[in-house]
Amino acid sequence: MIQTIYFIILIYFILGGFGFYLINRKRDKETARKSYTKYFTYFIIIHILFFGITIEPVVFRLLSIVIVVVGMFEIFGLFVKNRFIHKTFFYTSLFVYLLVAGGFLWFGLLHKELILFSFLILSIFDSFSQITGQLWGKRKIMPEVSPNKTLGGLVGGAVVALISAFLMRTLFDGTIMQLYVLSTGVLFFAFWGDIAASFYKRRFEVKDFSNMIPGHGGFLDRFDSLIAGGAWVALFMLITG
Repeated sequence: MIQTIYFIILIYFILGGFGFYLINRKRDKETARKSYTKYFTYFIIIHILFFGITIEPVVFRLLSIVIVVVGMFEIFGLFVKNRFIHKTFFYTSLFVYLLVAGGFLWFGLLHKELILFSFLILSIFDSFSQITGQLWGKRKIMPEVSPNKTLGGLVGGAVVALISAFLMRTLFDGTIMQLYVLSTGVLFFAFWGDIAASFYKRRFEVKDFSNMIPGHGGFLDRFDSLIAGGAWVALFMLITG
């Protein structure tokens, strides 16, 4: 089963690579280079997390702790860098982050098939939202907060992710209705987690939380949607048992 899932992932990466080629073929060399750097870095990240989940789940739990702790320092770092302005906004944001991060850490304690299913659906949504958005997206959703988010990208990513949820349904122990409620919630929370992170950055007038991950920025630039989506899965399991 895991081999089949991994084969599906490789197919998606090939499709994604072709999408990046279409996006970059008319760009200047430097812009294209940065785009491909992002693609290959993402390839490495996905593989680290995928094998961390499937081979030894405790590895994913440790990675989750690292993501949460580094993310907290990135939030605090922007606050310090901007000389402690927007104090109320910062403390409110930190409280919300810690609340959601707690749910994400709980997510890491669930059984590995559910973690893997949720992680893959979210990653597919993230990837194909960007690809379809850059290829066909025209209408901006919230340009003042996240200028690259388009309606076309949102719809395209959601469609590919929900189709993928059905293809990978053997990882999910529940009904088709539960599968799509869970998956839709993952997409919803992932999207708004990304928007919330972008809003925080705009408030402090920066593009990225840091430059720790080549082509992506900081940990929260890469994992904001994973943290929020994972927290939703933990909440879903608490509600449904």
